Amino acid sequence: MLRIWRCRSPLFIALTLSLMPRAWAANAPLDLETDPHQVVSQASLLPSLQKPEGLRPCCAFGHDLRAELKGVPVPFYRLDNIVESHQLGTHRYNDSVIRGLTSMVGGGSEKNGILYTTQGGFIDTAHVRDSMDMTYWIASQLLQHQGSAFRVSLSNELARREIVVRPYQVPSDHQKAFSLVVWTAARVAFDLAAWHEIAQWYGFESVPGFSEGVSAFSPEDLYSNLLGVRLAAALLLQGEGRDLTHYNSRATDIITQALDQLGAVSKQNTAQQFDRLDGQWWDSQRRVPNKWLVRQRNYLTDNARRPTPIPGEPSANHELALPEQVAGVTLDDVAVLELLPVKASQQLPAFTEKLTREDFQRLAEQAETEDAQQRPALKAE
Repeated sequence: MLRIWRCRSPLFIALTLSLMPRAWAANAPLDLETDPHQVVSQASLLPSLQKPEGLRPCCAFGHDLRAELKGVPVPFYRLDNIVESHQLGTHRYNDSVIRGLTSMVGGGSEKNGILYTTQGGFIDTAHVRDSMDMTYWIASQLLQHQGSAFRVSLSNELARREIVVRPYQVPSDHQKAFSLVVWTAARVAFDLAAWHEIAQWYGFESVPGFSEGVSAFSPEDLYSNLLGVRLAAALLLQGEGRDLTHYNSRATDIITQALDQLGAVSKQNTAQQFDRLDGQWWDSQRRVPNKWLVRQRNYLTDNARRPTPIPGEPSANHELALPEQVAGVTLDDVAVLELLPVKASQQLPAFTEKLTREDFQRLAEQAETEDAQQRPALKAE
């Protein structure tokens, strides 16, 4: 279905300012319209990047969380996973497994966690950063092979993940060609995030023996990923991806800018929102990684989405989407994500050839049905 490009709000009018030099960009509103503006202000070459290694540790929904190990409570441990928009540290492109492990124990330059925004609901900054970096890397791959058919293999997540790039006619206009690359990368990066949610639910474990079921389809996850691919696209379309140092610096700025634009609140106010939803969206009586610590999940996998509706907060409904066409080219005709069967695929509903985005919602709905049957009653305090 083609989208109709509507007249823009004042956010879009302000985009002109956001495309000015950096001194202006830090204060100018981003293009966070539902349908993104596609015009390139400055097409640029992208560096040769290492593939992002793993995912940043994300946070289970809730706060001041306790933990257990194989069902045994871990004494004296509390997880402080709330952050504020101006205290997120410095973004570092995720090209190192060691860097990801370091961040788990509070090291490294980044500070990641969950915060509440009045328009976008809960946002997990680890998901935002991961999708930004993946978009950047995929765009660099596509730009190196414009118009050519090739495949990019990624690590397995219950299936062999492959980005399949098809031959296509590269637009003669350099800016249109670059825009086509960027938005294709954004769509594929979001699909990788959506698949990760599915794989987690069906039993994928980044670290064997440590269940990730508590995180699967968490209510803030995919909206955070969608915000991340949109922010990466905004940076790249402004020519801010020309080298890794510059990208890291601008990513640091734009994440804070976007969160503030969505109405980021203080750490104390985020904690109040969590407490208000205790017993509805999460269960403070349970411990990480117990799956039923998280009671509210969002099983939608589409890349046009609103925040999961929050009781009593009707304004937290800002919709974001990705384009389906750029410069007259359907983006799915340029590149798609395919999932091919491997031994671990036995944990998934049977498939013999491949899975694509068209299969995602079916798998998510099956997960939703099973969760509804198995969800335990909330224990009284």
